[in-house]
Amino acid sequence: MKRWLNHHRYAFSVALRRLRSQPFSSLCNILVISLSLAVPIVVAAVLNTARPVVQQIPVSAEVTLYMERSAPPGAARKLGDTLRERHSGHVEAVEVIGRDQALAGLRQRPAWADALAVLPDNPLPDAIVVTLRQHPEIAATSERLRAEWKALEGVESVQVDSAWVQRLQAMLDFLAMGLWLLALGVAVVVLATVFNTVRLQALTQREEIAVARLVGATESFVRRPFLYLGALTGLFSSALAVVAAWAALQPLNSAINRLAASYGTQLALQLPDTTSLLLAGVVVAILGALSARWSVTRHTPF
Repeated sequence: MKRWLNHHRYAFSVALRRLRSQPFSSLCNILVISLSLAVPIVVAAVLNTARPVVQQIPVSAEVTLYMERSAPPGAARKLGDTLRERHSGHVEAVEVIGRDQALAGLRQRPAWADALAVLPDNPLPDAIVVTLRQHPEIAATSERLRAEWKALEGVESVQVDSAWVQRLQAMLDFLAMGLWLLALGVAVVVLATVFNTVRLQALTQREEIAVARLVGATESFVRRPFLYLGALTGLFSSALAVVAAWAALQPLNSAINRLAASYGTQLALQLPDTTSLLLAGVVVAILGALSARWSVTRHTPF
């Protein structure tokens, strides 16, 4: 056991010495990987902050039917009762808003009072607000009902009031999928960068490796420092990526705080939790070690 620990301690020290022996090259490789890693961290911070906000938005779809102005009095109420009976499985509530009621509500708002005062008659139509029941396919159901109700006699237009929430949720799901694809691209960057770094190291020290092999060094003894080199490159890059992502979030938080303040709320982008960041660092280190093993196996034949 002690001998095994001494071998790994030696390999670790050799890997650190090789990183220090070429500081500019090592720093460039670490910067390339860290900047690639910082991008998905920032995207993950945005998604982690936006998703709870979206989930707090009420997503019960409200379908509003606007009647034609020429529709006879009572037509809206009659149609509302018909919709409640015909679609009882989907409709949770129906509210009929008469044109006079809507006009009175607008006149209570100072921004509309002066404009409505100069109109000779009421320009608003009767409206029917239909609240749909919650279920997983509410977006598809609301669109189907909108198309069906738009063809009804006396209905001028139909609007799905909360369709934007469904679109926003779909956009977040799309970004989450893009984050996984971005992470896959970063993994390729890590593999390619470490592979090339170890390849150059192996070619530079080819004679030293050959001599070590001649004096009895085993294959694992020769390759172990390269594995540590790849793992250390991944770990240092991960740590620098977290710092870079944190620095990038500061100006973004300043801008988003000003935007949130205009809506009377507070919002701040936060880095992913420590466990996720540590796990990501370990994965990157493992990818670096695997890439190093692949590279040294190809370029140091025994």
